[in-house]
Amino acid sequence: MMTVQGVKYMSDFEAKKAILDIGRRMYEKGFVASNDGNISCKVGPNTIWTTPTGVSKGFMTQDMLVKMDLNGKVLMGRWKPSSEVKMHLRVYKENPDVLAVTHAHPLVATSFAIAGISLDAAILTEAVLGLGSIPVAKYATPGTDEVPNSIAPFVNTHNGVLLANHGALTWGKDIYQAFYRLESIEYYATILMYTGNIIGRQNLLSCDQVNKLLDIRHKLGITAGGIPPCSAEETNMKDVVTIADVRPAEQLGKGTALKGVTSIVRPGESLPASGCGCTGVAQKTLTIEDQKPMEAEALGKAKKEIIAEVVRRVIEQLN
Repeated sequence: MMTVQGVKYMSDFEAKKAILDIGRRMYEKGFVASNDGNISCKVGPNTIWTTPTGVSKGFMTQDMLVKMDLNGKVLMGRWKPSSEVKMHLRVYKENPDVLAVTHAHPLVATSFAIAGISLDAAILTEAVLGLGSIPVAKYATPGTDEVPNSIAPFVNTHNGVLLANHGALTWGKDIYQAFYRLESIEYYATILMYTGNIIGRQNLLSCDQVNKLLDIRHKLGITAGGIPPCSAEETNMKDVVTIADVRPAEQLGKGTALKGVTSIVRPGESLPASGCGCTGVAQKTLTIEDQKPMEAEALGKAKKEIIAEVVRRVIEQLN
């Protein structure tokens, strides 16, 4: 372990050992097939170790790994790095607090990515606390600059993204946190699939419940993750459809997601909502009055049909 400007980095040996460990875990869990997936880990302010192209992540050896700087220059290693390392480098440049990135194609999460459906339903307390919402980045051709450009808007406000028609990408303060988030995405996606399509019922957490979880998340020092939509039921504001992170301004740390989210408001009420004791700024408001029921119903029906088709195909693959 090495400390530079207060940041603890893994040594070269530790990073390479951890990358091989995560690669085996990905392979054993079925998150990757053949030579899919890639992993990287920072070992200094401007250097990373990453996985090679054309090698199964379950059978890598340390001599296959590649050391690079954040500009993409190879510093050490005989193997060629994955062309998808570009998205890793973009994550590090956008958010210097990130120390590791993982990318894989877990079956259920990738199915949601193919369907273009974000993982954002507030149905699991653990998901709200540790993962947050997982958006779908727009489609980009693998190995091109389109991919890093598609994920850039989410790097400081979320813990991972689904790559449209591709897979999942996560990042974290260390390589294990990045991988655990990848695990959590697949677990969360699987539960959404079962509850939404096989069981056929989901009870969303209320906005009051989500707000309490956001408070806990803040106390735990988790400043990113996105804010999932919540249910207006069991609240005093029946017209609320989603919730914003509207803590006092001095509590809004680096990486807090505010852009594009909604605030807890009644129709015609000014921001912030009265009685919430907050001074944070919301970017827009959205109430039931703003919705077009006919369009919302049609969209919901189409979404259910898409997910049902995803489930059918996943079950076919499992059988």
